[in-house]
Amino acid sequence: MTNSRPEAEEQDFRRPPGPPGRPPISNVWVYNGKAYDLSDWISKHPGGEFFIGRTKNRDITSIIGSYHRDPERIGRMLERYALNREALPEDIHPKANAPDFLFKEGFDSWRDTPKYRFDNKDDLLHQVKARLKEPALAARIKRMDTIFDIVVAVLAVAYFAVQGLRLAEPAWMPLPIFVIAMVLLRSSLAGFGHYAIHRAQKGMNKIYTNAFDFNYVALAFVTADGHALLHHPHTQSEVDIKKNVFTMMMRVPRLYRIPIHTIHKFGHTLTGMTIRLLDVCRLTRKVGIKDMYGTWGGALPHFIGSFGVRFLLLGELVVFTLAGDFWAWALQFVITLWISTFLVVASHDFEVETEELPASDTEDWGVNQLEQAYDLKVVGNRYVDCFLSAGLSSHRVHHVLPYQRSGFSNIATEDVLREEAAKFGVEWIPAKSFFTDRFPKQIRTYLLSRSDEAEERNWGFVREHCSPSALKTCAVYTVQGFTGIGTV
Repeated sequence: MTNSRPEAEEQDFRRPPGPPGRPPISNVWVYNGKAYDLSDWISKHPGGEFFIGRTKNRDITSIIGSYHRDPERIGRMLERYALNREALPEDIHPKANAPDFLFKEGFDSWRDTPKYRFDNKDDLLHQVKARLKEPALAARIKRMDTIFDIVVAVLAVAYFAVQGLRLAEPAWMPLPIFVIAMVLLRSSLAGFGHYAIHRAQKGMNKIYTNAFDFNYVALAFVTADGHALLHHPHTQSEVDIKKNVFTMMMRVPRLYRIPIHTIHKFGHTLTGMTIRLLDVCRLTRKVGIKDMYGTWGGALPHFIGSFGVRFLLLGELVVFTLAGDFWAWALQFVITLWISTFLVVASHDFEVETEELPASDTEDWGVNQLEQAYDLKVVGNRYVDCFLSAGLSSHRVHHVLPYQRSGFSNIATEDVLREEAAKFGVEWIPAKSFFTDRFPKQIRTYLLSRSDEAEERNWGFVREHCSPSALKTCAVYTVQGFTGIGTV
C-alpha cells in the first residue's frame, strides 16, 4: 500500500477549508489519481447500474482492481470518460456519500482511503487470475456455481415448508426442531444473499440480493454498498464500515446489551428498515434516478425486491402472531439474530481497534487481503459450512476474488490461492472454529466489556448501569431501532 496516488506523489491529502455542510456533488469518479465523469456509463455497466451510481465522488481504484478479471482493460475503457486532470480533494465526498454515523469521528475519505496499485503483473492477484483461466478449472468453477444455485433453490423450498408445517400442524414440527431449522435456513439463505450482493446487479439478481435480510442482521439494499464497495476493497481500514457498525451496541451497558439490542433489531424488523428504505427512495428522487440507476427500469427491481423481503419478514411475524404462535417466531428471531450477528464479524479481527492491528508492510492488495481475513468452520465440512457460516467457509478466497459468484466456486479455487500464496511467503492458517475460537472472543468483546461511556469515564459496574446518561442511552438506542437509525 502506498501513501500517494499514482502519478501524483506530491499531492497534499489535507482537505482545504470550505463552507460548512456537505460539499456540492459533482459528477466525478477518481481512478489512479485521475478524475473521470462516468455518468454516461451508469446505465451501460455490465455489472449493473448500482455499482457505478453508488461510487460517485469516491476513489474507485481498489474497486476496479479487485472486482474485474482484467482491470487493465477497464482502465483503457475509462479513458473515454477522462476529464484530463488530476483528482482534487473536492472530487471526493468526505464520508464516501454514505451516512456519517457509519464512520469514526474525523474520517475523511480523501485522506483515509487506502491507495493500492493494481498494475504489477507479478503480484498475487495477477498470478491467481492467470491460473483461473485454465480451461479445466474455469469449467469446474462454472459447474460449482450451478450446483450452488440448485442447493439454494432447495433451501428456499425448505424455508417455506418448515414455516408452513409449523403453522398447519405444530405437532409435526415441534418447537425445538422448528427453531433449529429456521436458524439454519435463515443463515443459509443469508449466505446466498451474501454472494448475490457480489454478483452483477442485473435482472432477477437485484431481487435475490435481498435474501441477505433473512437473518435479521442487515438491510441488503444498503449493505450491498457498505459490504461490497467499502468493506471488501478496503478491509480493516478506516473506510471499512463493517468494523464500525457492529460496535454500536457497545454504547449500551453490558447487562442491558442483549435485551436492548434485541429490541433495537426487532424495531428494525417491524418499522425501522422500511423507514430506511423510504429514505433511500427520497434520496433517489433528490439525486435523480439517472445518477443513481440510469433509468427507472434499472431501479425498480432493487426497490421491489427490498420492499418485498421486508414485507415478507413482517408478514411472517403477523401470521405467527395471529396463529397464536408468536413465541415460536420470537425464539427463532432472537437466536437467529445473535448467532448471525457474531457470524458476520467472526472472519476478521473486528474486535481489535484499527490502530492496534499489525501495520501492513505490503503494497500487494491480494497479500493484504489474505492477512486480514480468516476462513471459518462450523461443522468442519466446507460445503455445508459455506451456508452455515453465511458464506464464509472459504473466506480468504472470497476476499481475494470478490467477484466469484458462489461459495462453492471459492472452495474450488482454494487450492490455487493457497499454492500461489506460498510463493509469496504467506502462511496459510487453518480455518478457525466459530464455536471454539471466534465465539468466545466475541462474547468477551461484545457482551462482557464495559460500555463505551463507562470505559471513557472509568466508571464502575454500578454507575455504568444506573447513571442517567446510561439509561438515556438505552432508551435512545431502543427508539432508534424503530426509526431505522443505528447499526445497518
